[in-house]
Amino acid sequence: MKVELGFAKGTQTAKVPEECIISILKPNEVTHELTGEAEVRRSVEHPIASKRLREIAKPGEKIAIITSDVTRPMPSKIVLPVVLDELKAAGVSMDDVTVVFALGSHRKQTEEEMRYLAGDAVYDEVKCIDSDPKDFVHMGDTSRGTPVDIFTPVAQADRRICLGNIEFHYFAGYSGGTKAIMPGVSTRAAIQSNHSRMVEESSHAGKLAGNPVREDIDEVQEFVPIDFIVNVVLDEKKQIIKCVSGHWKDAHKAGCDFLDTLYKVVIPERADIVIVSPGGYPKDINLYQAQKALDNAKHAVKDGGIIILVASCKEGLGEGVFERWMTTAESPDFMVEEIERNFELGGHKAAAIGMVMQKSDVYLVSDLPDDFVKGIFFKPYQELQSAVNHAFSHKGLDAKVIIMPYGGSTLPFAE
Repeated sequence: MKVELGFAKGTQTAKVPEECIISILKPNEVTHELTGEAEVRRSVEHPIASKRLREIAKPGEKIAIITSDVTRPMPSKIVLPVVLDELKAAGVSMDDVTVVFALGSHRKQTEEEMRYLAGDAVYDEVKCIDSDPKDFVHMGDTSRGTPVDIFTPVAQADRRICLGNIEFHYFAGYSGGTKAIMPGVSTRAAIQSNHSRMVEESSHAGKLAGNPVREDIDEVQEFVPIDFIVNVVLDEKKQIIKCVSGHWKDAHKAGCDFLDTLYKVVIPERADIVIVSPGGYPKDINLYQAQKALDNAKHAVKDGGIIILVASCKEGLGEGVFERWMTTAESPDFMVEEIERNFELGGHKAAAIGMVMQKSDVYLVSDLPDDFVKGIFFKPYQELQSAVNHAFSHKGLDAKVIIMPYGGSTLPFAE
């Protein structure tokens, strides 16, 4: 059988014996009636486990609306006008509303970027600012010892409304919900304390209950109550196909359940060989981006199996701290051990790759030089067919194979 996977702006192909293929994982077909702004309005008018926002907010209250920065696909310009309409219906003055872009550990944004995210009408009507990790209020510590250090305008607001998009997150389980607060408007020290738990076995994509990273994030809500959330699920074209609004936990869980029906794909068993692509450009532009597909693939492969990551990485590794960790580490084990000793954002993605390599061999079909690829602990290939041939030579001609053409957005789940 000919297999074709996205690679840069083209494809890589290989022949794989059809009788060896267990499954080719693609997003599930789901039905949805409304999309875009219409779906957001439906959701806000029918909140989950909550009163309507117009019944919660009161005139004279200071309102903080926390939403994503430019590094996330959250369509704030579609959601914000709907939220502001609810606040206006409650009698809230727009002078009392501040839109806060949750930077987490990311760089400051330009005014042009903020205007693009909010949309011209919203940007001109209400105050829009970036969060600042140096301007915070210490509100206590979680039971796991994470400092609750929150951006001052959010900490001091009378009401907090959190916006976000829900997708799988490789150690927090899912994005969205309380992640707008932690790490969104938290300090670097707080983020590092929380994220250091990524090495624990229960910290993985698709898991909420019993996930130490997510439970630590959610506990922050006890110190900084969230009054209302509006979270969206996007399809592959970045179109809103589902919106959930209301209670910070119940509405978020409903959104995660919907995401599961779309992107969580049941597999009958784990495979000896998993062939995975992020889907081509821009998702495979560098290894920092392609890592997400590799992390999803680990849920489909047997211990001791082989993952073939098909990712151009034409622009290299993609992030400074990540590059330093990948190029100076002594071994994959060292990266995992070092992240426990000295957690560093950027290094956490290197450690995640190290955790995959502790259980599987990882081949990389890319545009990177072979010696460089070997130096970062992958087995290098220029052509997918060559990687497939070598994988079968190691695992036997009857090896079982799973193929993941959209590795960044499909999460394998072995029952």
